[in-house]
Amino acid sequence: MRELIRIMAVCVTAFLIVGITSAEQKTSNQPETIGEVYPNLASGALTFAKTWQLPEGVLLKAETVEIKLQDVNQSIEAQPVQLREELRKNAFFVLEQETAGKLLLQSAKKTLENPDKKSDEQLLDDYVKRLTEKVTITDQEIQTFYRENESVFCGTPLEKVKNQIGPYVLEEKKRRVLTEYVRTLGKRIDIIVSAPWVKEQAVLAKDNSLDKIRGNGKATLAVFSAASCCGPDKMLPVLDSLKAQYAANLNIMYLEARKEQILAARHNVYSIPTQIFFDKTGKETFRHTGFLSKDEIAKKLAEMGVK
Repeated sequence: MRELIRIMAVCVTAFLIVGITSAEQKTSNQPETIGEVYPNLASGALTFAKTWQLPEGVLLKAETVEIKLQDVNQSIEAQPVQLREELRKNAFFVLEQETAGKLLLQSAKKTLENPDKKSDEQLLDDYVKRLTEKVTITDQEIQTFYRENESVFCGTPLEKVKNQIGPYVLEEKKRRVLTEYVRTLGKRIDIIVSAPWVKEQAVLAKDNSLDKIRGNGKATLAVFSAASCCGPDKMLPVLDSLKAQYAANLNIMYLEARKEQILAARHNVYSIPTQIFFDKTGKETFRHTGFLSKDEIAKKLAEMGVK
């Protein structure tokens, strides 16, 4: 898992915003994207990949990059034993992470000077720096982060933690920029994935507590969280109150991010608490990182038409 997380940290993947092209705009022989056929499956580099027939044993082709079934299986078997079963159900996620890493490295070798004189890791680092070099933050963004995560600081005044918050907020903003860049790789590069294999994986990937309820005719609020250093999770009483109020029209799922590592990674959860709102079809419509009050959640639900 460490290698996957390392790739994710470099390549970075965050909000699932799938663009749907109407069927009328397609030609009859144009392959559909994974985001169109399986709108809740991809969360990064394969969102705009096309599904098509590939030679047996080959899962993906993109320019000079080719990934085989044995490559994905080897990556899974290299992970800690306790994660392997979950990863086998999420082999698509493993492929997506490997694809992001390989395609970013391919782009780095094409665009950076003297690529032969640097290691792959250094090339990736340099390429990520180039993509995010213009990203900056404001004092307002730092203040907003402090206000939304005040419980984490256990009463410490903003001025005493401002210098620690700034770098973190900047890295999170860079992460979002990289996330969008990776998510749209399929718009710039022709990525072809084995259609039969993706169909199988779309079924396996739903075998988890969240995917079993979202899209069941109700809106869904998923909260990835955990107890803070200052005591119990402040989100729990909020969720208990919401369950009583919205029982008939809203699924509420509380997930311990540390216990649900693969699911959290699939949904691009890097900080907790993170709240993700899904509509009745299971499509993500909004997410927020940091504490969110009952009134703020109720306001967002009202915007979604949930009463």
